[in-house]
Amino acid sequence: MKIQKLIVLITASFLLLFTNCTTNDDIANTESDFGIFKIASDKKIVEMNGTIGSSSLINFNKLYAVYPTITKINIKNCDGSSDDEVNLKLSKKVYDLNIEIHLLDNAEIASGGVDFFLAGKKRTRGTETRIGVHSWAGDDSTATDFPVGYANHLPYIEYYKSIGFTDTAAKAFYYFTINAAAANSIHWMTEAEIGTYKMLKL
Repeated sequence: MKIQKLIVLITASFLLLFTNCTTNDDIANTESDFGIFKIASDKKIVEMNGTIGSSSLINFNKLYAVYPTITKINIKNCDGSSDDEVNLKLSKKVYDLNIEIHLLDNAEIASGGVDFFLAGKKRTRGTETRIGVHSWAGDDSTATDFPVGYANHLPYIEYYKSIGFTDTAAKAFYYFTINAAAANSIHWMTEAEIGTYKMLKL
């Protein structure tokens, strides 16, 4: 899973319970609240807050069906994704719809949340924001267990290319993320790194 993991050394059973709990996006929605997505009063701006889960794409599709005029997503916080496949599909849909993405003041995004942010037609940020990356992990292995060019790396590289990255840029950013920090840690990108990997797009 590509999600920022906060290490709480209490008991292994507590950690297991925590990682399998319901995400924000599995909660029943109301007319104006679709999981981690909430429509603003102008019906054009969406606020996003929470972990991208297995219901995120369904909830976004429901939202877009009701409010097809949305042009922008403001992220409050997104610590990652508990379902990488859904995250990449959701992110690609946002890109195909030419929706802008903005990080609100004090927003934090990490792991799969960063992949989602990169789908924005325009990518902007407020003040005191943080962008965190790390290696992914799953099935008793991590990204760095596999050599460069291995098939397990391709879904993310192909995703970056599908949202406008060149092949070179996609590989450079991907391999930077998996080597920046272990799966159970996080690397907060520096201003220099944010510039190098063109995280913002005006």
